[in-house]
Amino acid sequence: MKIKRYFVGEIPRRKFLELGFKGGIAAAATPALLSQLLSCREGRAPKMAVDKTVINRTIQKALEKGGEFADVYIENRLTRQILMEESKFKSAVFGISQGAGVRVISGDKTGYAYTDDVSETKLLAAAETASAIAHENRTVPPIGVEQGNRKSFITVKIPLQDVVDEKRIEVMKRADDAALGYDKRIKMASISYYDEVRGRTIANSENLFLEDELPLLFFIVQTLGVGEKTRHMGRERLSRHSGFEMFDEESPEEVARRAARESVAMLEAKDAPAGIMDVVIQNGWGGVLVHEAVGHPLEADNIAKKIGAFTGKLGQKVANDVFTMVDDGSLPNRRGTTNFDDEGTQMQRNVLIRKGVLEKYMSDILSAKQLGMERTGNGRRESFRYFPIPRMTNTFIDKGTDKPEDIIAATKKGLYVQSLSGGSVNPITGVFNFTCRESYLIEDGKKTIPVKGATLIGNCIDIISNTDAVGDDLDFGPGICGKGQMAEVSAGQPTVRIRGINVGGSRARR
Repeated sequence: MKIKRYFVGEIPRRKFLELGFKGGIAAAATPALLSQLLSCREGRAPKMAVDKTVINRTIQKALEKGGEFADVYIENRLTRQILMEESKFKSAVFGISQGAGVRVISGDKTGYAYTDDVSETKLLAAAETASAIAHENRTVPPIGVEQGNRKSFITVKIPLQDVVDEKRIEVMKRADDAALGYDKRIKMASISYYDEVRGRTIANSENLFLEDELPLLFFIVQTLGVGEKTRHMGRERLSRHSGFEMFDEESPEEVARRAARESVAMLEAKDAPAGIMDVVIQNGWGGVLVHEAVGHPLEADNIAKKIGAFTGKLGQKVANDVFTMVDDGSLPNRRGTTNFDDEGTQMQRNVLIRKGVLEKYMSDILSAKQLGMERTGNGRRESFRYFPIPRMTNTFIDKGTDKPEDIIAATKKGLYVQSLSGGSVNPITGVFNFTCRESYLIEDGKKTIPVKGATLIGNCIDIISNTDAVGDDLDFGPGICGKGQMAEVSAGQPTVRIRGINVGGSRARR
C-alpha cells in the first residue's frame, strides 16, 4: 500500500484534518491514480472497472500451459488511520492501494503472480508467470465469465465514504474524555481509529464473476491505570464490517469505560498461583483460546498434508458432549464476515465439532479438492499480493444451557479468566499458551481477588475434552489472526469451565 505518514504535535484540529486527510490523498496516490482521486468527492476510492473480455483473456492465458483452475482477484482499498494519545492527535495515515493477482492450480501446486498495475498487459504478464507451474499440451476453450449471485450479510446505514473526518475526530475525543473521567487513577488514554473500504472483483475458470464492496471499522481504546506501586494497561476493541452507525449502536464512551474499568480493577492484583486448576473463562473474546488451540488445527491445508491433531478423525469423538464449535462467516456485520470468501465461495455456517464429534474441516478450493470435501467459504487472503489459504472467519463455541453464575458457584477453587491477551498454537501438536490480561481467583464458588501474571498452557484435545460446562451467554470479540498473512476475525464463546488446565504463575498454589 502506498501511504504518506504524518506525525504531528499539538496542532489545531482543522490543521490536523488538512494534513492528515487532504495531504495524505496526494502523497498516497500513484500518478495514474491521482487524476482519478482528485475528481472524487469525500475521498472516495475510484471503482476499478476491468472489462470482462480482458478478464476472460487473462484466465485463458493462465491456463494455456495446462492447469485445472485459474482465477483473477482484483482489489482496490481506501484506508484511514488516526491515533490520539495523551489527549493529542499524534498521527494520521491515509492509504490507497489497488492491484490484481492471478492464480493457477495444477494438481497440488499453486502458481501465483500479482501486479499493482491493473492493465491488460500487466494482467496477461501475471497470468503467464502464474502458469509456469503447469506443463500440459492442451487447447483451452474460450472463457466466458458470467455474473454470479451471493447472499449479502453486511448492511450499511451510514457509508464510510460519506463521513467527514470531523465525525471521526469527535468519536475519538468522546472516548478520551470518558476514559479520563472514569477514575482519577486513569492517567493516560490511547485511542486508535481505523476504517477501510475494500472493493473486490473475483473471476475464475468456472465462469464465475463477482463484485462487492466491504466497509470495515476498527476502534481500540487503551487506558493506563496507575496505583501507588502498580500500573496496568487496559484495552477494549470494537470492530465490524458496517457503516459509521457502529458508534450509534455501541458508543465510544462505553468502549472507553470498559477499558478504564479493567485498568483500575487490576491495580490491586496479586501474583497468580501456578499449578493444575479448574479455569472458568468469561464469554466473548475468551473464544480466542479455541480459535488458536482448536481452530487452526481444523484448517484443511494442514489436514491435506496429513499433519495436525485432528488428521483422520472425521466422525470421531474428540471432545466432551457439551462442546460444539462453529465457524460462521455469515453472521451479520461481524468482523470476520464477508458476503463471499476471497475465492467467491458463499459464506455459510460450518459446524466443525457437534456435541463432541468432529464433523468438518475449514477448506479453500485447493484443500477441498485435495480432501474430496465441500468448499466451506474459508479461502481468505490479506490482499491481492497473497493467494488465498484456509482461514477462520467468526469462530466460536456454541451456546449451552448452563447459567454463568451457576458455573462459578459450582467451581470450588480455580481461576476466573475475564480477558485473554495474545496466544499461539503449534498446529501440528495442538500445544498452546495464552496470557491472561485480567483474571481472578475462584474460592468457595465465588470470584474473589484479581491476580496477575497467569498463563494457560495445554493442548487442544485436552481442552475440548475437559470442557464440562457451557453457558447460555454467547458473545464475541474482534481480533487479527496471523498465519503468514493477516485476516480479520471474530472469536466467541459463552462462559465455559475447563477442568484441570496447567496454569503458569509467579507463585506456587496453596
